[in-house]
Amino acid sequence: MLPPDPATAAESPLALAELNRWLAGLSAQQRLAWAFEKLDGPHALSTSFGVQSAVSLHLVNSIRPGVPVVLVDTGYLFPETYRYADQLVELLGIDLKVYRPQIGAAWMEARFGKLWEAGGEGIRRYNQLRKVEPMQRALRELGVRCWIAGLRRDQASTREGIDFLEWRDGRWKFHPIADWNEIDVGAYMLLHDLPEHPLAQQGYVSVGDVHTTRPLLPGMDAAETRFFGLRRECGLHFDEPASSAA
Repeated sequence: MLPPDPATAAESPLALAELNRWLAGLSAQQRLAWAFEKLDGPHALSTSFGVQSAVSLHLVNSIRPGVPVVLVDTGYLFPETYRYADQLVELLGIDLKVYRPQIGAAWMEARFGKLWEAGGEGIRRYNQLRKVEPMQRALRELGVRCWIAGLRRDQASTREGIDFLEWRDGRWKFHPIADWNEIDVGAYMLLHDLPEHPLAQQGYVSVGDVHTTRPLLPGMDAAETRFFGLRRECGLHFDEPASSAA
């Protein structure tokens, strides 16, 4: 059975749901090949060069070499993350596009203080300034019509319901490995001999900014390793209301 036409799916929730059911029967590689053929470009992949970012970077680059890869450099990434980015760019030949906030880190702190210490609302404002705005600017300036991201349903409760394909803000949002789990990710990295993030061996299950990321310790939930447990999402992909502890 042929899938619904993407143009129809962009206008019809029922057709989009049918298209997602069809995509569920394909491998991640087949989904990407279909997307590059059928979904209007330009295409771009976003990455944080986090613990498992090498998988999406390798997967996309193996299907369509040279696809622009967007990194939002908040100015507060771990030194290990910057070095890991350099390593993967060289290893995979990535066409990296780095976007930074319009206000420098020192100037932001002088003007607003350390926003990440100001509870849930402070973290929300911090994320808007240092992550969301640069990403939205990247999408506009690169003319992206299909935004590819490595989100997975098993990463957090906030991501359990993500589809492979979404129509949002006039462009496609594509999650080719949405149904993968930790075993799938690990197997892919082993199969392709991909290096892991240096902080993975130190207990980090997710890596963001230095002041809002912690390693996973005994008794902790994975959600507590980011944003002091006040938030799970930074707003790049979808926002999440702050918890009652904010």
